Amino acid sequence: SFPELFEKKNYELRIAGGAVRDLLSGMTPQDIDFATTATPAEMKEMFTSAGVRLINNKGEKHGTITARLHEQNFEITTLRIDVVTDGRHAEVEFTTDWEKDAERRDLTVNSMFLGLDGMLYDFFNGYEDLKNKKIRFVGKASERIQEDYLRILRYFRFYGRIAEKPGDHEPSTLQAIKENAKGLAGISGERIWVELKKILLGNHVNHLVRLMYELDIAQYIGLPLDGSLEEFDRVTKNIQNLSPKPMTVLTSLFKVKDDVTNLDLRLKISKEEKNLGLFLVKHRQELTKTMGPEPLRPYQDFIMDSREANTNSKICELLKYQGEENLLREMQEWTVPSFPVSGHDLRKMGVSSGKEIGAALQQLRDEWKKSGYHMDKEELLSCLKKL
Repeated sequence: SFPELFEKKNYELRIAGGAVRDLLSGMTPQDIDFATTATPAEMKEMFTSAGVRLINNKGEKHGTITARLHEQNFEITTLRIDVVTDGRHAEVEFTTDWEKDAERRDLTVNSMFLGLDGMLYDFFNGYEDLKNKKIRFVGKASERIQEDYLRILRYFRFYGRIAEKPGDHEPSTLQAIKENAKGLAGISGERIWVELKKILLGNHVNHLVRLMYELDIAQYIGLPLDGSLEEFDRVTKNIQNLSPKPMTVLTSLFKVKDDVTNLDLRLKISKEEKNLGLFLVKHRQELTKTMGPEPLRPYQDFIMDSREANTNSKICELLKYQGEENLLREMQEWTVPSFPVSGHDLRKMGVSSGKEIGAALQQLRDEWKKSGYHMDKEELLSCLKKL
């Protein structure tokens, strides 16, 4: 196994960062990253002579080597110190000092190491903070933020993952975030969107987005200056437990379709995300359930009249947005019926001109829709004789 290779050469190897946080929280980590005192060159030499496959993923200049073992990728990064940072990326130099490496990490809960023997190396009280569900920056908040302004959003994301209740922040942290909010203007939209989506699906989302407005962050990450926080409040309650898409949650802040376009300009969201946002802004008010025995009918009619492929999933997001849990369940079980009559059937009945066939099909389609899509071919064709 590869830990033995390190041991043989007297290089230290420990599990680092997020994986340690997850293990200590009793969760299975998504992927396990390692940190080591060995330099990239030393690791390459060691792995190559042991016949271990290396995957070239350009991580090497900041110290990361990816080894492929037992059908799994392992990322192993040399301990490092950030020498120069411009708020977006850092120049690094390698070190063998574990505390120095922990010191340049963002949050205390992400700055711990775990020896393969189970020994915890925790220089900044991360374990204590994790147990108390506290989110803090390592050292001075403003220094950490200025190394990479995206850390403001990472603070929110981990708050939404770990903190027990809203509003449990250190005032000095919020102050540092507010003073540095402008730095987010220089961060690429793609990086911001990755973090923002995770915040939108985490806990305390309503509290955290309000905070983005209070701390002047919203304007730098593509959100409208006058976001509808009341609507946001309503919709975040609606969608609890309904697993919405991030865009469904976010759209409740938007008043007009330009808000979606502006978000797209800043964050370069996907085409599908943009279309979902525009769809919700357009239909959230007037496309609602009807009173009476068939509350789902307006939504089904919309799907049947639509010429687009993924209308069904957009309608499901709309139902989540509206908090219609029961209708959503029905909708997910409904299969789109297919129209039972074809032009071929009409020709057999002696309708010959294309124009007439077109008109007749349209009329029958209307009848079929009126029947709630229940009429079968026979009923429809006998209906045609009446017409």
